Amino acid sequence: MHLQCALVGNPNSGKTSTFNQLTGAKQTVGNWPGVTVERKSGKYKKDKLITIQDLPGIYSLSPYTPEEVISRNYLQEASIDAVLNIVDGTNLERNLYLTLQLLEMGLPIVVAINMSDLLKKKGIQLNIDKLAYGLGVSVVKISALKQQGMEKMMSTAKQSAKKQAAILRYDPRLESALAEIGHQLPADLSEAKRRWTAIKLFEKDPLVTQEIDLTPPQQKEIAETIAIAEMIFKESSDAILVNERYGFIEDLLSLAVVRQEDQRLSISDNIDRLLTHRVLALPIFAFFMWLIYYLSIQTVGTIGTDWVNDVLFGSWIPDILDQWMNQWHVAQWMQELIQDGIVAGVGAVLGFLPQIFVLFFCLAILEDCGYMARIAFVLDRLFRKFGLSGKSFIPMLIATGCGVPGVMASRTIENQKDQRLTVMVTTFMPCSAKLPIIALISGAFFPGRTWVAPSAYFIGMAAIVLSGIVLKKTALFAGDPAPFIMELPAYHLPQVSSVFKSAWDRGIAFVKKAGTIIFAACVLIWFASSYDFSLARVTEDQSILAAAGRLMTPIFVPLGWGTWRGTVATITGLIAKENVIGTFGILYGQTGEISESGNEIWQLLRNDYTAVAAYSFLIFNLLCAPCFAAIGAIHREMGDSKWTWLAISYQCGLAYCASFVVYQLGHVLFEGGSLTLGTGIAVLFICGLIFALVKKPIDQTTPTIQVIGGSK
Repeated sequence: MHLQCALVGNPNSGKTSTFNQLTGAKQTVGNWPGVTVERKSGKYKKDKLITIQDLPGIYSLSPYTPEEVISRNYLQEASIDAVLNIVDGTNLERNLYLTLQLLEMGLPIVVAINMSDLLKKKGIQLNIDKLAYGLGVSVVKISALKQQGMEKMMSTAKQSAKKQAAILRYDPRLESALAEIGHQLPADLSEAKRRWTAIKLFEKDPLVTQEIDLTPPQQKEIAETIAIAEMIFKESSDAILVNERYGFIEDLLSLAVVRQEDQRLSISDNIDRLLTHRVLALPIFAFFMWLIYYLSIQTVGTIGTDWVNDVLFGSWIPDILDQWMNQWHVAQWMQELIQDGIVAGVGAVLGFLPQIFVLFFCLAILEDCGYMARIAFVLDRLFRKFGLSGKSFIPMLIATGCGVPGVMASRTIENQKDQRLTVMVTTFMPCSAKLPIIALISGAFFPGRTWVAPSAYFIGMAAIVLSGIVLKKTALFAGDPAPFIMELPAYHLPQVSSVFKSAWDRGIAFVKKAGTIIFAACVLIWFASSYDFSLARVTEDQSILAAAGRLMTPIFVPLGWGTWRGTVATITGLIAKENVIGTFGILYGQTGEISESGNEIWQLLRNDYTAVAAYSFLIFNLLCAPCFAAIGAIHREMGDSKWTWLAISYQCGLAYCASFVVYQLGHVLFEGGSLTLGTGIAVLFICGLIFALVKKPIDQTTPTIQVIGGSK
């Protein structure tokens, strides 16, 4: 029979790994209607009649985040035969809170205790029969990592399909209040729907309060019932329910869980003593990031990149295309467009795909084994000192893949000031599109110097920290950072299939962008670099592109790379950061042979820029406004055009100042340049930054006028 299953669970519970194990490659990926939250569904690989919908990872069904609203609406409105609730067995108390909320909805549920194999190592014995009895639903043990218990979970789901869960009962005083509220609801509601609605009205859920059609007398009666309960319990209504749920869980676990009296620290605890150490944590993190960039930029990734550029796009593809086009008698201008425009531009970008894949592969390992969750915890201690919450690190981590989802992830931050500040600084993190720029500069100007590539990551981090200190002292962002609470999953060996899939998906996204946006941009860049305004064929120096670039070149002269080629590459990078490399591939290479093996393009670059100027160019393109897609995401999250322009202006202004200081001082210190007016201005910039860092925050008790208006 056809079966519709929904996969629900907390973040880090193993839900995604379970979904991948159940569906294999039989997955479809898209976005939920009206939002950018990812939607995944797939067919059970051992029974194509079973469809599994992977809902976003959530901690509760309260409507505070888009993920929670999506999951709750789907569970309410979709025709679901069974809910597979994935529970982290090593963190039962926190995970079972969501389970109770699912049971309150009266859904047919199978509770799957994941990571059950780790319980024994922690000295925990779990009696699933007693747990099932207490919850009133079927409970099975699984291990997504070891692919154990999957078939039993699915067979149990078939047996439990459409069977309504038993109704949970709380404190009699609370039950009396819920019954009174239930009497005020429409008579056509089912028992389960009536109880769930009464619970939501009791905890003053904004969505249910708006949706339910009640008369003024009914609303008054419900309000009085809630007020009496709050007076009896001496708690707010939502706190009453939270306490009751956790009290239920505590009683349940005392029945079903036996803990051995073993006070020895677990392996995860011992590892955490080192990796989350107050002094050593950040140096260890710095070492890991250096190692990742060393593998992706300097060694393993470079082997693949050199082959793609030197062999694939350097000889194989151009030679094959030459042969075909000569046989087909293709017009000369079309041959030049294909070879000098498309192959040189798109090939220059795709040449960095091996490095990007290695980078994402390494990051996926750190995420899958549980280390990145610790870094969010460690950085919370650092960020909090500078006015940001550890919650801000999650969007920044996501932004290392792409700035768009990174910016959108900021919506999980409840405090609007913190959320807007996070949006402004998140794109300072080097995303996959910026990686080719990092590889280009480090390979051409700093061969063998392993500090250059990872320094880009830490420059982004420094820009975020310094921005947090300075901006939090202004009227626009002043205030205490939001509290940060998250679970630290137990360390485990990364799942090879999940790591490969994560790196593969991000790599494919990079290729798709190269095949669309970059392709179109390269065609336009080639045309503008080959023709003048009268559409006559000319050399590059006389082209439309050169004329347009020279108009803006004076702006970038103080940064050390004020040539029309560098200017054009930076401007085209606003469309997509990969265009910086595509533009250089067309304007310098004309062959697409961009690698780190000493091809002639590196010498052409060195003729135009010094090493310090090149590093200045790198810093500007790392920190300036992101691509158009990310700017669009910033506008959506800010909800106001003035705030969007403020964010873009700040990003470009900071990028210009940082690049200016690096070149003006670096030229004097490392290249023997003479002291100039620019050197003095750079020193003033540094003095201004120091003043902004040490000055006292504004007095928040004093009324202030907010210049930037609008609200989300």
